Amino acid sequence: MKIPQRDITLRFLAEPQDVNFGGKVHGGAVMKWIDLAAYACAAGWSGRYCVTAYAGGIRFIAPIHVGSLVEVEAKVIYTGNSSIHIALEVNACDPKSLDRKLTTHCIVIMVAVGPDGKSEKVPQWIPETPDDQRQHDTAIKLMEMRKKIGKEMQIFVD
Repeated sequence: MKIPQRDITLRFLAEPQDVNFGGKVHGGAVMKWIDLAAYACAAGWSGRYCVTAYAGGIRFIAPIHVGSLVEVEAKVIYTGNSSIHIALEVNACDPKSLDRKLTTHCIVIMVAVGPDGKSEKVPQWIPETPDDQRQHDTAIKLMEMRKKIGKEMQIFVD
């Protein structure tokens, strides 16, 4: 049996079309890269087509400059029946120095779906190290927090 791929790193150079009016990489471009890495990670874990169900806790820490080497690291931190919770970090640096700096981090939840668009079961991820267990436990705490936030957000959608 093939072992699912738990993590993935996308690497590329930030291009001029990614720039905002302030001369730095646009936050929307970073969010697109995050979504792409989350998809690749979730598909590698589940062996299925996956869709984004949630993206949250995004924190933009430092700007990314055009020409920077960008690394988007994604790893599974929790699985439900059909959901895959993924922690993501974006690091960037001048490709000549390779002195990477954290620029962005967040959590994305992907859901595996079949050809009919209905959710499908995914392989369970089981923490193996103390660090894995901390991330797994944090993912569970974040789920509870999202439920509370979802209830509070109802005022904006009713």
